[in-house]
Amino acid sequence: MTVRAEGTSSRMSVDLFERIAAFAEREDETVRFEFIDGRIGLQKATNGNHSTLAMWLVRQCMEARPELNLYPQQGLKVEAHRKGRARPDGVLAPVHYLLGQGDWADPAGVLMTVEITSYDADTHDRDRVEKPRGYAEAGVPVYLLIDREHASVVVHSKPDPEDGYRDIHTVKIGDKVTLPEPVGITLDTYQLKPYLD
Repeated sequence: MTVRAEGTSSRMSVDLFERIAAFAEREDETVRFEFIDGRIGLQKATNGNHSTLAMWLVRQCMEARPELNLYPQQGLKVEAHRKGRARPDGVLAPVHYLLGQGDWADPAGVLMTVEITSYDADTHDRDRVEKPRGYAEAGVPVYLLIDREHASVVVHSKPDPEDGYRDIHTVKIGDKVTLPEPVGITLDTYQLKPYLD
């Protein structure tokens, strides 16, 4: 769910957003906010298939690249000039990269972000439009979208801060896909079929 301030031209500051997000998380640990394109978004709780798929991907990454971790739900500073705040389903980075980074890490050392679509009204705008743009502006080399609704895996690479990702490759779930460098992992997406709901 995205909260939009209708009828106003002013935008919320990143500092104010971070205070609101921290307060909400202290009050209810299941609440997670994001700040994309100047708007607050609320991350909904995931279902078992979503969580199982995320853990499958964690195992694949750890087996293929043990020097990396796929961190679930790590906040990142995204968009141009790091004015946005996103909580990807996964952040692939070197094992110790996030030490001391706090709730909202600098994406400079991140190799890949991962989103797994949910079945809600905001999925299209959030996961297919706003987040890829924000991750590209932040220079994240690879954005992996596991699109359960379309039974596909979409690999975004070659980020351009003005044009978004220049290379977008889609495969149907069931095929193999190789994630480009600096990730360099091949996934057999046939194993994802049971998690599509």
